[in-house]
Amino acid sequence: MATALIILAAGMGTRMQSDLPKVLHEVAQAPLLAHAIQAGAALEPERVVIVAGHGAEAVSAVAQEWDPRAQVVVQDEQLGTGHAVLQARAALDGFDGTAIVLYGDTPFIRSESLARMQEALTSHAVAVLGFEAADPARYGRLVTEGDALLRIVEFKDASAAERAITFCNSGVVAARADLLFSLLDEVGNDNAAGEYYLTDVVALARARGLEAAAVRCDEAETLGVNTRAQLAEAEAAFQARARAEHMDNGVTLIAPETVFFAHDTVIGRDTVIEPNVVFGPDVTIENGVHLRAFSHLEGAHVSRGAVVGPYARLRPGAELAEDVKIGNFVEIKNALIDEGAKVNHLSYVGDAHVGAAANLGAGTITCNYDGVMKHRTEIGAGAFIGSNTMLVAPVRVGAEAMTGSGSVITEDVEDGALALARAKQVTKPGFARRLRDMLKARKAAQSKGDA
Repeated sequence: MATALIILAAGMGTRMQSDLPKVLHEVAQAPLLAHAIQAGAALEPERVVIVAGHGAEAVSAVAQEWDPRAQVVVQDEQLGTGHAVLQARAALDGFDGTAIVLYGDTPFIRSESLARMQEALTSHAVAVLGFEAADPARYGRLVTEGDALLRIVEFKDASAAERAITFCNSGVVAARADLLFSLLDEVGNDNAAGEYYLTDVVALARARGLEAAAVRCDEAETLGVNTRAQLAEAEAAFQARARAEHMDNGVTLIAPETVFFAHDTVIGRDTVIEPNVVFGPDVTIENGVHLRAFSHLEGAHVSRGAVVGPYARLRPGAELAEDVKIGNFVEIKNALIDEGAKVNHLSYVGDAHVGAAANLGAGTITCNYDGVMKHRTEIGAGAFIGSNTMLVAPVRVGAEAMTGSGSVITEDVEDGALALARAKQVTKPGFARRLRDMLKARKAAQSKGDA
């Protein structure tokens, strides 16, 4: 059966103390909203509807970035979760399938839990995702009788006996779209908050003789974000899970608590990661790589056997072939470094192609930007670039060519050639001592005049 996602993202997030809509704050370098979209993506939804409110334009832009099919509708008044879901009705007009309601500020719902909800709908009209809470606090309670879910009671409306229940509501609900909207039409706001609760659909379904199911998930999946402190908790939870998963998959983390992953980091087995390595989005590391301490990688691909760092930075478009060596205080951006090449010290390589087994000396810089346009540098296989060489792009250094240390290369260097581009050294005996004495005398005279 076709599936539609309804993601509620209209909250202002007042407690975040931010001009940014709450669902656009990031965990693992992706917006909270993106995590919700990705959780539902595994179900291959036919439609995705985002219910926005505060900052709807910004929310819409992010939603489109993560799922171009996403349709954003606006909830002008905040009248409760039931009212929010009803805003998606027009967007799902004519849709014949299951609707699953998710929350843009709850980033860790697993696709496996959503799949179990879909399965529950084969024998029930409504499915609700619930969890056993270590501290039920102010969560809504799931009132059950045997395997049947009877109703959901919000904490503020619950009796003392109902508050003693530890089986709690995550807020995630699934039902056929037409049934869901039909039930919501019957929801009233006769409750302590004066709101239209999505949770009322369970009791209303049972009043029609329909059955509801409670599907259990781990409490960790239901962590919601309403404050900066909870955002930090969510980041910590993501990182702890990511570290454990990578180690289980054969990655060595020497100091796991100091390594930070992005939402989409991919790392092959037998890779060793030293302390204080940070991954930005879109990084793939193949097997057997060594990432040394204090390196930062984003938008990069690192092939088998490469060594990176310490204190290296790989920026978007960095492509390292097998057995490449990138050393300390080296930055690579939008550049292909071919097999066995070395950039070991204090260098910047941007908008470039470095051939196999080439060796770039300390202080090599590809001068790729003229203030308006970017230009490319080509360095041939087996070339040797002397220390402190400036390569003024666009320029090509041929295969097995060399540049002298301290050169500024502005013209192409043919294969096998040596290029020297520096001023002739002039030495003036004794001049340094005389110059120093003159300057000291001038300083002393100035000091006497100021006294």
